[in-house]
Amino acid sequence: MTDFTPHYHRIEQALRALVARSAPHDPLPSEPELAREHGVSRMTARAAVTNLVSAGLAYRSPGRGTFVAVPAAPRRADNLVRFSEEMRRQGRTPSSLVVDASVRPATEAETARLRLPTGVDVVAVSRVRLADGTPVAVERAVFPGALAAVLEADLAGGSLHAAVTALGRTPTRGTATLTAAAATRTDARLLSVRAGAPLLVERRLILDAADVPLELTESRYAGERYHLDVAFGVGAAENVGGSG
Repeated sequence: MTDFTPHYHRIEQALRALVARSAPHDPLPSEPELAREHGVSRMTARAAVTNLVSAGLAYRSPGRGTFVAVPAAPRRADNLVRFSEEMRRQGRTPSSLVVDASVRPATEAETARLRLPTGVDVVAVSRVRLADGTPVAVERAVFPGALAAVLEADLAGGSLHAAVTALGRTPTRGTATLTAAAATRTDARLLSVRAGAPLLVERRLILDAADVPLELTESRYAGERYHLDVAFGVGAAENVGGSG
């Protein structure tokens, strides 16, 4: 019986099997090598590799070749798990590159959302969050100015939330908004992605144990390196307004 499976699809499946038994950053066969091995044109081989890159399983490094990508890091969307905890739970080593850490005047939006008096300062901390040395997210966090002592903590190797808790304010609950965005030039430089690459953007307002606003954070995740797991319940049909 004739097999009508496209050549590029067969190559892609072979590459997926190779990725499954390889480690992140291991090199993959070049397009000319794939073309020779499978008896196809270089264009067909390129289509298979492009599909792999689009799926986030591989990445291209100009002038060097194609390599196995770092697996996307999952997180439950319905709890307040910290980035450092997420990475350690996966057996990966978290770290941060501090881009900026300073005290500055609050913007109008920050004043409103953090319920601050007009004209006060806030603590702003911008970091690139890494897992096993690979950039995963650009995180910009803003705290009330009363927490300026947090700037004395180890912002590169330690947990920012642990530092805040040590000052007597415990992050307890929060709300978040998730959107998609294209990487800016700054994002591209900090995350080592191309400008315009898809990002998952999470904006959080976190409150302390007394339900007082504690932190405003925007995290911009490299889409190919991070994803959210969502848990949900399904109610009775009359409560959800549908018959699905």
